Amino acid sequence: MFREMRKHEKQMQSENIAAVMKRCSCGVLACLGDNGYPYAVPLSFVYFGGKIYFHSAKEGHKIDAITRHPQVSFTVIDKDCVAGGEYTTYFRSVIAFGKAGIVQGEERLKAFRALVEKYCGDQSKAANDRAVAGCTRAVIIAIEIEHLTGKESAE
Repeated sequence: MFREMRKHEKQMQSENIAAVMKRCSCGVLACLGDNGYPYAVPLSFVYFGGKIYFHSAKEGHKIDAITRHPQVSFTVIDKDCVAGGEYTTYFRSVIAFGKAGIVQGEERLKAFRALVEKYCGDQSKAANDRAVAGCTRAVIIAIEIEHLTGKESAE
């Protein structure tokens, strides 16, 4: 169903892919937007329990696109170094394909806590707990990963 990587020697091992997903703080969600146009939006995320989670307003382009067509891709770039004298770049990136949807209940709470811990880990646990409990304006979306690959070109 998903294409194999053409340059197998650049394919990353699964433990390195997981490390990139945990280390990166920004990724790009790509989905099918309005009028058949692609819609790609950068966002904060957490890789937790084998899924990718992010928050969203309850209304807007992103949530409309995901509701209509849950198949998405998500990309993170961990390294991007231009080597002009060598006419190349050295890079490390990961791409995931899967289905996105709003999560509820305990899964929502756990994912929300993981997001808050990742981005606000320097705050007190009490403050983070209040932030999670008090946020009712956002939904949490999970990407159920169907295919995950990483590619790297090292110096």
